[in-house]
Amino acid sequence: MAAAVMIVVSLVLAGFAAVTLWWTMHAWRTPETLASTRFAAPDGEHRLTFSLLVPARHEQAVLEHTVQRLLESTHEGFEIIVIVGHDDPETAEVAHRVAATAPGRILVVTDTNEQKNKPRALNTALPYCRGDVVGVFDAEDQVHPQLLEHVDHAFRSTDADVVQGGVQLINFHSSWYSLHNCLEYFFWFRSRLHLHARKGFIPLGGNTVFVRTDVLRAANGWDGTCLAEDCDLGVRLSSRGAKVVVAYDSAIVTKEETPGTLTSLLKQRTRWNQGFLQVYRKGEWRRLPEFGQRMLARYTLTQPFLQAFSGIVIPIGIAIAIWAQLPVFVALITFVPVIPMAANLVFQTVGLRDFGLQYGLRTRWHHYARLILGAFPYALVLAVAALRAVWREYTGKRNWELTAHTGAHLTDQPVKAESGVAA
Repeated sequence: MAAAVMIVVSLVLAGFAAVTLWWTMHAWRTPETLASTRFAAPDGEHRLTFSLLVPARHEQAVLEHTVQRLLESTHEGFEIIVIVGHDDPETAEVAHRVAATAPGRILVVTDTNEQKNKPRALNTALPYCRGDVVGVFDAEDQVHPQLLEHVDHAFRSTDADVVQGGVQLINFHSSWYSLHNCLEYFFWFRSRLHLHARKGFIPLGGNTVFVRTDVLRAANGWDGTCLAEDCDLGVRLSSRGAKVVVAYDSAIVTKEETPGTLTSLLKQRTRWNQGFLQVYRKGEWRRLPEFGQRMLARYTLTQPFLQAFSGIVIPIGIAIAIWAQLPVFVALITFVPVIPMAANLVFQTVGLRDFGLQYGLRTRWHHYARLILGAFPYALVLAVAALRAVWREYTGKRNWELTAHTGAHLTDQPVKAESGVAA
């Protein structure tokens, strides 16, 4: 009986790993698929207006740079709405100071909610939005000046309700885990989200996401109780048939930094995982019209369960295969999940080279060594975060754990531009 259980578990884990790898490779399947993931070259017309929301809580170290960067936009029609908490005077002081440099362009809105989190801050600002499109940025974002021109054209040329731009963690050299964190973003925004958009179910990213204002208001904005408000909004809009366009171009991607400590990474990933579980429990995904969409939604939103399960089962399975008295065939089967995992590591190695080339970053031999040697420890961190998320959701502990930012990504690295092709 134990041997049968080991075989079933091993094959299931191998199947999940193989499916995830295949989906991650989506953008690189053909040259045409890769080309289709990029923004089209803008036509120079500025027809839409934008309300850019920047929620900032204890972000006095990075907020001014972000807002100044947004002010450099080459698009003519935009306003910036900075949202600060009534109990955060340091960030508020920075916000009002930078707003004074561009009167009429920047508005500072105060979030008076007793319970502070990002979706509540965004909902506080929504009534003040005057633009045709609402865009969301985080307070540490480094935004390219030409981004809004590309987004404007993407809305008009595709008749989209939502445009999701690329977000990229850039400081891959900061720590052993930052390299893995950067590659996760690279594959997620460069490839995986495009598959989700194509299938009609997409958990949106937390920033560089643009939604038509009337569509956003019709959806009643963001869920103020959800720890993954971006995923929740994407699921609700997908279930209503909204058209989502995803575009990634390294030349105009929004740059961010990895969490500064392992504890911050653990808390951030816990929050995201728990948010996915909340969205799954809400059941909005059941309204998706097609069976395949619902299955994709179920698989995506229950990933925290799978990660938590894998974090427990894989080490136990390897230990049993090595030390327990199992038939040789059964022992070999327990190592089947290692095959797609090894293939994923090979793909990540190639991806690291591509990442370095696209962003003009020099990748050396020790970066590849760090990638290989850190693969299992990083997977362990993700598994612990998933276990923590499952436990917090089970016990009803849903407070927002804020990720601090220091501006480690604010560098002037050269970027290799990609050719503009229809999004």
